[in-house]
Amino acid sequence: MNVVYLTLTGQTRKFAQKLQMDVLELNPADPFIKMTAPFIIITPTYDKEVTEVWDDFLETGNNSQWLTGVAGGGNLNFGPLFVFTAKDIARDYDVPLLHQFEFQGNDEDVAKLKKAVNTLGFD
Repeated sequence: MNVVYLTLTGQTRKFAQKLQMDVLELNPADPFIKMTAPFIIITPTYDKEVTEVWDDFLETGNNSQWLTGVAGGGNLNFGPLFVFTAKDIARDYDVPLLHQFEFQGNDEDVAKLKKAVNTLGFD
């Protein structure tokens, strides 16, 4: 499974690299990459203005059709706004919210996301 992630602080990168999967860091300056295989998104929680790059990416080519799920990282102190970016993407693109984790996640978070990806039925 391909993993596409966005990071501004490096926390999401640290989590994505722990997965030991094929990862692609989305560059906010050039998000117009065309995907040709199923992928999941891992996104941090930021204001909508910051994460509009996801819309640009997902509306490029057939990317929205290849999207199979989303995971989100954030800070539990956000309360009801915890991982709202991932929740919004899951809702807007009708894909499952696979996992939620705090900051850069831990080994249990990695295992839970890998298990969730396996249930999607892709290698």
